[in-house]
Amino acid sequence: MKLILLIFIFNSLLLATDVKDSEQKKREAIELKKAMDKEKKYAKEQIFYSTHNYDFKSAEVNRDTLDSVPDIEVDDMDMDDVYD
Repeated sequence: MKLILLIFIFNSLLLATDVKDSEQKKREAIELKKAMDKEKKYAKEQIFYSTHNYDFKSAEVNRDTLDSVPDIEVDDMDMDDVYD
């Protein structure tokens, strides 16, 4: 009788550890999937933010044409009466 009880306790302990291991593996799989999704999002953003995909030559300012732009004289920058 004691042997049967001992075998039953031993088997229940083994079963409990298997359940804990399977739950831990499920949690690890979920965390791994979340991490992979974050990496995919990061990779997609890096492709968007990389500058070698864009042509910035058309947005450059020609320094020679800046001489023809007149300087604007500022008369008065008192903005106190605007907020009254």
